[in-house]
Amino acid sequence: MNKCTGIFNTNSNFQNIQKEIHLAGLDVILVMPKKIIVIVLGFFISSSILAQPFTASEKMRWQQEAKQVSITRDKWGVPHVFGKTDADAVFGLMYAQAEDDFGRVEMNYIRMLGRVAEVQGEGSLYEDLQMRMLIDSSAALKDYAASPAWLKKLLQSWADGLNFYLDRHPEIKPLLITRFKPWYPLMWTDGSISAINTAGVSAAEFRNFYNKKGTISLPPVKALKEPTGSNGIAIAPSASASGHAMLYINPHVDFYFRPEVHMASDEGLNVY
Repeated sequence: MNKCTGIFNTNSNFQNIQKEIHLAGLDVILVMPKKIIVIVLGFFISSSILAQPFTASEKMRWQQEAKQVSITRDKWGVPHVFGKTDADAVFGLMYAQAEDDFGRVEMNYIRMLGRVAEVQGEGSLYEDLQMRMLIDSSAALKDYAASPAWLKKLLQSWADGLNFYLDRHPEIKPLLITRFKPWYPLMWTDGSISAINTAGVSAAEFRNFYNKKGTISLPPVKALKEPTGSNGIAIAPSASASGHAMLYINPHVDFYFRPEVHMASDEGLNVY
């Protein structure tokens, strides 16, 4: 393995990441029905105003946590993350994942927070509305407040790892999220992907309903089909161009969808 040195260089100068006020979002909101203005504008104002630059005490805490973490990448680039505690390993995991694909990490949470229209424009407003009706951020906040201390520690380290990455890389310009919060992971309903069942109602039908255009109708009941989606394929050496065995998961999604990572800690965690 080739160890990446300097990942957590605690002598580096920190730079404040200024919050970005997406005024274009207001232009989009003003053309929407009043109910949607209240829902979207209320979230926009609170989230934008409350997004504060990182404090000196936060940066000091991250530096101390970073000293408990090492990230080693093997010849394939796979990160091997080691921490003193499980929480330290989570901190390193998120730092490594941000190194590999920060854009996807951020977009996942923009989508789950129902804020895609703030970066992609008016066309996504009803998808955001649908998301907010199905996934309740206030419930995630309640879940976080009621979480046991061990879980809060892991969630805080999750946010700290991403925020530390942003602070160490001022050249990275987030589309929207300039501060990750520890309750964000609790927006996900099944720990992997968003398990959302809309009973067949589409975002387009949400738009028709709020604009009083067209109709909303449930789709006809269809015969059950063979399930499609997540799958894995094992390819024998004799069937591959390289002559090596291959394992391929989820060919229906982008190549980089889930990271390949090894995590371990002195508390007993050791997973790949």
